[in-house]
Amino acid sequence: MVKVLFVCLGNICRSPLAEAVFQHHCRLLNREDDFLAESCGTANYHVGDPPDPRTIRNAHKNGVSIHHVGRQLSIHDLKVFDLILAMDEQNFQNIRGLDVSNKYLHKIKMMREFDPEGTGNVPDPYYGSEKDFQEVFDILHRSTRNLIDHLAATLPVSPTPAK
Repeated sequence: MVKVLFVCLGNICRSPLAEAVFQHHCRLLNREDDFLAESCGTANYHVGDPPDPRTIRNAHKNGVSIHHVGRQLSIHDLKVFDLILAMDEQNFQNIRGLDVSNKYLHKIKMMREFDPEGTGNVPDPYYGSEKDFQEVFDILHRSTRNLIDHLAATLPVSPTPAK
């Protein structure tokens, strides 16, 4: 089983949505036994909190169920997870900052490295509108599907069923 961790700042908007969308794709592709997904934040602002209500609304609007409780990234996560995906450059640097030995750098990547439409940051919709939350959903939807295909092709898991 491949363990994937999605990371943003507060763990109430982008990363829990990425986790939920990834799990949604896994269910649709009958890949639930191949992957484990979780999410967390680099900051401790929302530990124990549910996702932002706008994140929940957006997920449901797009047919994705979301069940999550916020938590903060720890050094243990770097050891346990096979792939750690940062939503933006600042969180990428914060994750790398936990890895003082540089032992886990090979596991840390940017989420949009898997976006077929381009690289960069997944924008934080926290101060934005419903349109911004939909933009994040669209980025995560295509990126997580591409991520599953990538993992299926490069890691020792069973092949993805035909599209």
